[in-house]
Amino acid sequence: MRLIIAGGLQGQIIAAAKIAMSHGAAVTHTDGLEQTLAVLRSKGADLLMIDVVQPIAAYVAALEAERIRTPIVACGTSTDTRAAVAAIQAGAREYVPLPPDPDLIAAVLEAVAADQSSLIWRDPAMERVVQLASQIARSEAPVLVTGESGTGKEVIARHLHQKSGRKDKAFVAVNCAAIPDNLLESELFGHEKGAFTGAIARRIGKFEEANGGTLLLDEISEMDVRLQAKLLRALQERMIDRVGGTQPVKVDIRIIATSNRNLGDAVREGSFREDLLYRLNVVHLRLPALRERPGDILALAEHFSKKYADLNGLPQRPIAAEARRLLTANAWRGNVRELENTMHRAVLLATGVEIGGEAVLTPEGELLSAAAPARDTAARAAQTAEAMTRSLVGHTVADVERELILDTLDHCLGNRTHAAKILGISIRTLRNKLSEYTSAGITVAEPGQTRINAA
Repeated sequence: MRLIIAGGLQGQIIAAAKIAMSHGAAVTHTDGLEQTLAVLRSKGADLLMIDVVQPIAAYVAALEAERIRTPIVACGTSTDTRAAVAAIQAGAREYVPLPPDPDLIAAVLEAVAADQSSLIWRDPAMERVVQLASQIARSEAPVLVTGESGTGKEVIARHLHQKSGRKDKAFVAVNCAAIPDNLLESELFGHEKGAFTGAIARRIGKFEEANGGTLLLDEISEMDVRLQAKLLRALQERMIDRVGGTQPVKVDIRIIATSNRNLGDAVREGSFREDLLYRLNVVHLRLPALRERPGDILALAEHFSKKYADLNGLPQRPIAAEARRLLTANAWRGNVRELENTMHRAVLLATGVEIGGEAVLTPEGELLSAAAPARDTAARAAQTAEAMTRSLVGHTVADVERELILDTLDHCLGNRTHAAKILGISIRTLRNKLSEYTSAGITVAEPGQTRINAA
């Protein structure tokens, strides 16, 4: 655990640091935002504790601007509850009162270490995956994790790290699909001061930040082919070159890569290097979709209901029989992520002593409906297909493609990754198409919305 404590904390800094170090944390003290950013650029951190008198909103904005995902916890000697509320509203995860309580500091450190690593399973289909993961966790072999969006690929990656000999070192994740091509190289390998416009200081990349630990390359299929060649060299030689640098840097990391696409198909299409696939695919873990592991649905639902009840200060309620029936009958096209969001809403909407069926709603506020019989579904699909065929007459291929893409994006409430998966195209291709439509003045759904909301 790498901890940065920013600010003076009215003399409580030494006590807080000693408590953190007694629980195995490596602590760095900084005076303000610029010094904190310098440490984050050079060494990285797992947690940032900030004196509540510091401009927390400025810290949050600066971290977002530099794509640094380190969580922030505010702390201070003030007993004014408004200070705590303001800190949370500014973007802090928690507020810790001082003088520091050893048990509370330990709980915060433990919560950060365990964040996003809860692996819940009961179904035999998932049991086989977890057994294989545990078997190879202590090896140094690269691992390729595949599965649909929302199946928990990062969760299994964190599980591998926690079970490995590198568990006391950093776990660093980078989403290759979320970072533009021209910035991803710098994000991975770092850059020297003046390497390009805006490079105002040296910054280490994710490879160096993860040195000694594990680096997760999330959605690696979206990485540009030219950058894949540099990644392959880094994996083979365990050496990287910072952008603008003159000397190679040695790194010691274990690589875990994820993809929601078939990389074999990507190789045949020419969008993914075959030699890189062989280098990454030493061990392959395929995560089953939630519909393929029905025995996990209620176990996960109960886990999420407890999690969000605790998070929102609400009483823990059992899941009523009708709600359980709806949960197990749903198709869960968004997999575990969709189930988690559904249970979060249910916890907030439930009013009785149980979480009833009336609280289990879709994002649009409709009741979650059980899956229709297969025969009815097939009949409706045939009718829809016939109607769509009639409606296509008189339209160009470009018109049909545009409407298909935009309708699919509406269906996914603006989720680009999910829409690309349904359409069977890369997220890069989807973004290029959406950029064309936007330039032409066509309304495109924003994340969490449909075109109707965005208009």
